[in-house]
Amino acid sequence: MNSILTIPNILTFMRMGLIPVFVSLVYYGYSKWALAVFLIAGISDGIDGFLARKFKQESELGTIIDPIADKLLMTAAFIILTLPNVLPPLRHLPIPFWVTASVIGRDVLILTVAGGINIMTGFRGFKPSFWGKVSTLVQVTGISLVMFAAVSGYNVFLPTTYFIIVLLVVVSGVHYIFQVARLMSEESKQTTS
Repeated sequence: MNSILTIPNILTFMRMGLIPVFVSLVYYGYSKWALAVFLIAGISDGIDGFLARKFKQESELGTIIDPIADKLLMTAAFIILTLPNVLPPLRHLPIPFWVTASVIGRDVLILTVAGGINIMTGFRGFKPSFWGKVSTLVQVTGISLVMFAAVSGYNVFLPTTYFIIVLLVVVSGVHYIFQVARLMSEESKQTTS
């Protein structure tokens, strides 16, 4: 098996393929099926990383497409679940715009900063941070809870969920900036020594 068609990469491609399925199910009101598809996509994210490490199938392609798949899934989920009249009319639904704007805004900021640094300096040593991974996990959990609320009608936990999502977006965004500065400083010291 070559380094493209590894099981972790296939799971990542599958996750990307589930994005339009999830969005369509939400849009057409099939909340239970949408929740099931989202949970499969979310679980596959954890499994593909585990399999890549366990069976030494980590690849350069995987390190590029895995975070892209995560961002595409979360961006699509937040956008569709923020639209009015898509979810059942319940209190705290749809997801408030400020939550979606903060999630997408942080990702746009990180991509812009990383792209600018790469163009100006050639630095490519960007790595996912601990807080970034925690933030993604919380976002996946938050979307799952939103879909659970849409299915069950039980939604008293959503305001707290929204607050925690935004808090971790801010913390992980600030941490990422400091982490990139540190990595660039370390690389600069290694080049000069």
